[in-house]
Amino acid sequence: MTISWIPHRFAGGILALDTANTVVLRGDPERGFDRFENPAEIARFADAASTFRADELGGRRLEASEPGRIAPAVLDIREATDRLFRDAVLEGAVNAAYLAGFLKACAKGLAGSDARIGGLEQPFGNPATPLAFEAALAVSALSLLGTETARRLRICANCRWLFVDRSRNSSRLWCDMAVCGNRRKASRHYHRRKTALGADHV
Repeated sequence: MTISWIPHRFAGGILALDTANTVVLRGDPERGFDRFENPAEIARFADAASTFRADELGGRRLEASEPGRIAPAVLDIREATDRLFRDAVLEGAVNAAYLAGFLKACAKGLAGSDARIGGLEQPFGNPATPLAFEAALAVSALSLLGTETARRLRICANCRWLFVDRSRNSSRLWCDMAVCGNRRKASRHYHRRKTALGADHV
């Protein structure tokens, strides 16, 4: 099945979290699924991310011309990122064992790349040339270790996706108000109405 990489799929607020969120309904073996099950979707995701994450990437395009080859590195970074930061949000601190695995996965994404990255004004390097998706993913994931960003990580109250809360008072509950926020409101309304109707028939 071909995935539609619409704006909602990039509600994490940063490339590494958008990638972590390509596993839908984590922890639910009956309903959960992996949008990267077909490696070809990695290339399509990278192409969409070049647009939806253009600000983060400094306008640099992402390249994933051999998705089958890069899939192991991409999936390792994705899973290590979700494991480390989901646990950190829940526990309030980083697990050192998870951090070691995370750094190892990021190193794998950067291995073999001779791209120039990490400048103060251009953390993803020169926008004139494409950047390998797995290298960009590693850079984005490592940026999450920054204190300010880490303090703003949240887990969506509806879909359980990870996201960066950039609201002024850091009080967002949903990764995407238009989708998850409205779904939760509709669900609450339905249950209130059902309860009220049940009471009327007592």
